[in-house]
Amino acid sequence: MKYALITGASRGLGKAVALRLAKDGFAVIINYQSNKEAAEETLKQVQEAGGTGELLPFNVADPKAIEAALESWQAAHPDDYISVLVNNAGIRKDNLMIFMQENEWSNVLDTTLNGFFYITRRLLKDMMTHRNGRVINMASLSGLKGLPGQTNYSAAKAALIGATKALAQEVAARKVTVNAIAPGFIATDMTKELNEDELKKLIPMGRFGKPEEVANLTAFLASDESAYITGQVISINGGLYT
Repeated sequence: MKYALITGASRGLGKAVALRLAKDGFAVIINYQSNKEAAEETLKQVQEAGGTGELLPFNVADPKAIEAALESWQAAHPDDYISVLVNNAGIRKDNLMIFMQENEWSNVLDTTLNGFFYITRRLLKDMMTHRNGRVINMASLSGLKGLPGQTNYSAAKAALIGATKALAQEVAARKVTVNAIAPGFIATDMTKELNEDELKKLIPMGRFGKPEEVANLTAFLASDESAYITGQVISINGGLYT
């Protein structure tokens, strides 16, 4: 059995990725922090589609919680390892920098950037030992071009992109690939408060993307077919920014 851990998988992009990877035969490990009901619904949909999955709650910004959760998982799966990690968990605390509070800065970086560090470091050893692994980091258009009101979010996602490129070079010889996906405007809970009608005018394709479209790209990067692709940042944005 091949195992894939998707952080922040109770809804939105994470949920779509979990459903898509389960369809490809992965046993999906659905991480969430507090929304147990939504995570259980994701698991139910995975199982109803004929897939295999389990829940693994922890806060991605808490290294002790991560260690405890992954130790527990390993104890229950002594002969297995997690070969695919999708670092998807992220939060937004938008504000103009002149008004931004310290917690709005630190909470966003803790979740996106420190979460990537804590979890990826913990799982890399097994991937490298088995000479097989995929690390897929969910970055953002904001991390490539910057967006006003998102200095914290843009900083976190830009740092994640830099980390992706560096780590890819460290682990490539062990057949572990590390790539980032940079979605533009995708129709999820995170973007529902945005003025979609106005923003669509900026997008050459004239629409927001679908979570399933991002999930399809994630599935390709998780597959054997992507074995020679590493250190890349792949945009999926309808032509908004290239």
